[in-house]
Amino acid sequence: MTKVLTIEREYGSGAAAVAQHVAVRLGWRLCDQVFTDEIARRMKCDKREVEQHEERKDPLHYRLFKSFLRGSFEGSLNEPQLRIADAESIRRVTEELVRAAAAEGQVVIVGRGSAYYLRERSDAVHVFLYAPFDEKVRRLQREGKSQAEAVELVETIDRDRAAFIKQHFDVDWPARHFFHFMINTTIGEAAAVQTILDGVAAVEEGKAVAPSGSR
Repeated sequence: MTKVLTIEREYGSGAAAVAQHVAVRLGWRLCDQVFTDEIARRMKCDKREVEQHEERKDPLHYRLFKSFLRGSFEGSLNEPQLRIADAESIRRVTEELVRAAAAEGQVVIVGRGSAYYLRERSDAVHVFLYAPFDEKVRRLQREGKSQAEAVELVETIDRDRAAFIKQHFDVDWPARHFFHFMINTTIGEAAAVQTILDGVAAVEEGKAVAPSGSR
């Protein structure tokens, strides 16, 4: 029986809203912003206004962690100012949170490498959301970002996210074979939500019939 749904995504694909609606429809807990807050607390981050400097000037582990936080709640301007922490500590805290949430079950987990940490769990379904570059830029602009800022975010956050996944899991993000299905969110938010729900049900049905037809 499926107890965990992970939603990995390209930045700007609208996954935050989709995940929220899916969690409501399932009646499950959503782990997205709550993870950001807990990671920041454990890493002793100061939630003041973000430092005004370009990410490429940050140390690598700092930049990669910021890419995860920035991608976790799209459109937010309350990005924390982070204490410099080593990459392994960041990875360890993230893994602990992901595994603990999965152990409790009935949870939708957004990003954080959850599809890769939980790849061996038979009760987990993994989804990837994506969208064309121009659509992601337009979506971020509708959320209040300038075109230049939106382009910069779309170009850099997924690149850093891919570097994080490569560094810690040695796979090329998104590594399609880790996911049960992938959805282009240009089909619309409501359609994406329903497709995920239908997909979870289909995976469940496939598990139910597998024993009798697995010769």
